Amino acid sequence: MSFFQWLRKRSEHYLLIDAQRRVATRLGYPVPRARPRNLSEFFWLRLFTPVYRALPWALRHWVMRAMPGSHRQRWSFPTRPSGPAI
Repeated sequence: MSFFQWLRKRSEHYLLIDAQRRVATRLGYPVPRARPRNLSEFFWLRLFTPVYRALPWALRHWVMRAMPGSHRQRWSFPTRPSGPAI
């Protein structure tokens, strides 16, 4: 797994946890996980997610487009038919 794949997977995971926590808090449900279990989770939950949410969308979009990954895949054009369909 490349660094960018690892980064994308980790960021998606912890952004999802943060989103679940915010929705649960807003709707009055129990929060999924209250505190980080280790230093890695502390970084992702307490530092990365708030900073990521504070960034303007244009900057987030620019960073995502600059990193190689599946979000940069382009759709291929369909081939032209060479004869009748039937």
